[in-house]
Amino acid sequence: MDKERLLSAIAEDLKKIEAALGAVQASQVPFINEVSHYILFAGGKRLRPLLTVLCARLCGYEDEQIYRLSVLFEYLHAATLLHDDVVDGAEFRRGRKAAHNLWGNQATILVGDYLYARALRIAVEEGNFDILKVVTQTTLLMSEGEVLQLLNCDNTGLTEKEYEDVIFRKTAALISAACECGGIMAGVSDKEREALREFGRHLGLAFQITDDLLDYLGVSEETGKDIGTDFKEGKVTLPLLYTLNQASESDRTRLLSLLRDTEPSRETFREAVEIINHYRGFEYTRQRAEVEVEKALSHLFLFSQNPTRDLLENLTRYILVRRK
Repeated sequence: MDKERLLSAIAEDLKKIEAALGAVQASQVPFINEVSHYILFAGGKRLRPLLTVLCARLCGYEDEQIYRLSVLFEYLHAATLLHDDVVDGAEFRRGRKAAHNLWGNQATILVGDYLYARALRIAVEEGNFDILKVVTQTTLLMSEGEVLQLLNCDNTGLTEKEYEDVIFRKTAALISAACECGGIMAGVSDKEREALREFGRHLGLAFQITDDLLDYLGVSEETGKDIGTDFKEGKVTLPLLYTLNQASESDRTRLLSLLRDTEPSRETFREAVEIINHYRGFEYTRQRAEVEVEKALSHLFLFSQNPTRDLLENLTRYILVRRK
């Protein structure tokens, strides 16, 4: 399924998700609404709420209530974006100035906290203890992910296992929870619930690995953020991590020198890309994403073949070819 057909297939669900985001009760503090609206309606992909809807439908749940539940995962995602951009000192998010560059760090962090709380309120209002348990546990994991990412910045001794632990908490845990909660709403068995959770976990890992690849090989106009941001901030993601482990002593020393340059330039980044490419760091990263996609797909085999499963499979495969 090509991109246009995929977008057509999910268009109605995305429309209802947008409506649900707009319908959730706003804060009584206008400033919070202003900042929240800025990040929530800046052109996000809505992947997480969409997965909640599709996983519920896969299991036979068709109630419109699923859209209201689904948006809590967009709230959680938006909260982490606000926090991450402050920590990273990011200039842009989704092609626009990052919120902290407009309203300051303190206000942006506090609005992020509000969005976390708003998501938890939606989970409480659903009245389902299993959903609340999954959402609160996921919030804890995401908070750990933010801390681990900060601690591991410029950690050139990071192992692949440690890298995976970070991206699980940073990205995959929320996607996994979005899928699992769709199943919980449908009243699935423990076995089916686990399959959806693991589907989301591996999909989330593939998504973040691909994101790390796009930071080196993407196009700013398509990704909505500066290319090479992770490298310039000293973040050790998989392309760099693999290359540091494979490179000769001289190339490793040079790559570390480029990474630690206090005033990195386009030429600095370009040279780093050449070294990573020489040691097939990008190829390896792409292969790791492909492995995670296949693992994700394997967990869908538990469910009967139907149009929704086909759509989830196509959406999963699209992760590998996306450009933003």
